[in-house]
Amino acid sequence: MKRLFLAVATLSVMAGSVVEAARRPNILFLFADDQRADTVAAYGNRHIKTPHIDRLVHAGFSFHRNYCMGSTHGAVCQPSRAMLMSGRTLWRVPMNLKGVPILPEVLGRNGYVTFGTGKWHNRAESFIRGFQNGRAVFIGGMSNHLKVPIRDLTSDGKLTPPRPARKFSSEVFADAAIEFLEGHKEDKPFFAYVSFSSPHDPRQPPGKYAEMYKPGRVQLPLPANFMPQHPFHNGWMVGRDESLAAWPRTRQVIRSQLGEYYGMISHLDEQVGRVLAALRASGHARNTIVVYTADHGLAVGSHGLLGKQNLYEHSMRAPLVISGPGIPRGKSSNSLAYLYDLFPTICSWAGVTVPGKVEGHSLAGVIRGEEPGVRKSLFTTYEDLMRAVRDDRFKLIRYPQINHTQLFDLAEDPHELKNLAGDSSQAGRLERMMTLLEDWQARTGDKTPHTSKNPKPKAIDLTGRRRKPDRHQPDGIIRKYFSGPTAR
Repeated sequence: MKRLFLAVATLSVMAGSVVEAARRPNILFLFADDQRADTVAAYGNRHIKTPHIDRLVHAGFSFHRNYCMGSTHGAVCQPSRAMLMSGRTLWRVPMNLKGVPILPEVLGRNGYVTFGTGKWHNRAESFIRGFQNGRAVFIGGMSNHLKVPIRDLTSDGKLTPPRPARKFSSEVFADAAIEFLEGHKEDKPFFAYVSFSSPHDPRQPPGKYAEMYKPGRVQLPLPANFMPQHPFHNGWMVGRDESLAAWPRTRQVIRSQLGEYYGMISHLDEQVGRVLAALRASGHARNTIVVYTADHGLAVGSHGLLGKQNLYEHSMRAPLVISGPGIPRGKSSNSLAYLYDLFPTICSWAGVTVPGKVEGHSLAGVIRGEEPGVRKSLFTTYEDLMRAVRDDRFKLIRYPQINHTQLFDLAEDPHELKNLAGDSSQAGRLERMMTLLEDWQARTGDKTPHTSKNPKPKAIDLTGRRRKPDRHQPDGIIRKYFSGPTAR
């Protein structure tokens, strides 16, 4: 009789744990690469087609001021992802994530089935440690989208040798996500990380998307802050990203590159739609929170720049929308958020204890309407070349190596065109913002000085400078932007 009682009690506990696990939401994390915050139709861009992301926006909660903190070295994608996966600030996380508890690892230890596909920019070892399942995984930073080298995670915890994919990257990663969703039959909740490598260049939208925004077919407006060249030397003027078009930038070339960029995003949106359709068909949608965001933005002609190695809003800000059970529909917030806030936010949904060294703040209270925000100011950085801080309205950017400062009123000047740093009426504000910048540096462990004893020249003119394509650019891009009539 005693044995029977123990058996019944054990079964009751097991059943209770299964029910409890089932109550915890699945997490479907959709991650874009290099997507500006203003490239979603539902956010007011009437020139781009993003119907599936729009549906997420209408059904969910958006953060309009969602930022990447920046980078201490050339790439921005890699540190952004390291911060996201660790919940830590830039100076407190290694780029290979060695020795750091990462989000899928923490969820996996707490009863979640974890799956990853797509771009992983933080070394293979951390992917293997973090995920229980992986298919069509791209270990690296960028690749030709038609030849992306992909690998699978085997049952013994090893990655297969790279093999070239036979489809466009976004389709390959969507296929892998769909296969996982269709096959997930367990009672455990899942965390599925779908990391697209689009719209990162090479910008080679496939099929109809190559024609969708082509100049001559549509007349895309230039960015409101379009410039032929950046007005001063910011320290990163001729890197790989910036060499994708000749100087000075022309309206023709920027419209062409914007068309390719928009085409990549609309194609990505279609793949997002396929994944969401599979989620609904699988029966998991009612208990799944969907997160859609990107690692950072991109200039694409704004301020005379093309890349993300700058601290303007177009490059540090990315879309963020969250949809699912318990998430208010069609709501949004202008509170200041970092991508790495998603680590503790997801842990709160999953009922998982947040690791002690996580620095992000859960956004769950903001989503529920219980608090207005998690911070009053925000700090961004790039190498030792730029530092920026913003509050609810004003933004300061400091360029230490040329002893130059910008101050913008983002409420009146959202495109960052009017520098108020030289305005005597703003002297007090300038001083307060510099103090705020110093406070953020002390808080994050950033010891970069604000001034240089031997400042470099501000002036620069890149007209006619020779350029070389990187090894990932396909022949069509090389002909068009490096050897054709738009090459100079």
